[in-house]
Amino acid sequence: MSDEHEKQIGLTQSRKGAKNSLPSMNEKQIGLTQSRKGAKNDVLLMNENEIAKRIVHAAYRIHTGLGPGLLESVYEAVLAHELGQQGLRVVRQVPMPVVYDGVRFEQGFRVDMMVNDKVIVELKSVEELAPVHKKQLLTYLRLADKRLGLLINFGACLIRDGITRVVNGLAE
Repeated sequence: MSDEHEKQIGLTQSRKGAKNSLPSMNEKQIGLTQSRKGAKNDVLLMNENEIAKRIVHAAYRIHTGLGPGLLESVYEAVLAHELGQQGLRVVRQVPMPVVYDGVRFEQGFRVDMMVNDKVIVELKSVEELAPVHKKQLLTYLRLADKRLGLLINFGACLIRDGITRVVNGLAE
């Protein structure tokens, strides 16, 4: 993240200081038990549930460190950074085509985040989620042919109340 970008979102501490301002979690707590040498390949082979566990822990750290009330785009950037630091492959604002009546529409919708090409993360920063948000994520999962999505509302007072797991044919 550039210094200018950090200023735009209010991160004025150094990278080291900003990282340390988030609650620490040891590697065992987030399932990092592999050796460092094989960790990158292991991260790419993770299943949806293992990836989701990492995302939830990162969301907790971010919410605890920054608190609620920032723009969704800030949480998206910080979460992408946090997950990237763990070796996960994160793509933001992924355009997803929609096929309807045999016609492919290139810009059907945008996924906030796709993690390791397996888990869709839809972010919100609102006081309360509406039922349509969960339906929206389920539709995204079906159209993208993915099995797991996380709806994360950073506007919740407690992040555990702001995380909803949405499945599309994934064994719980």
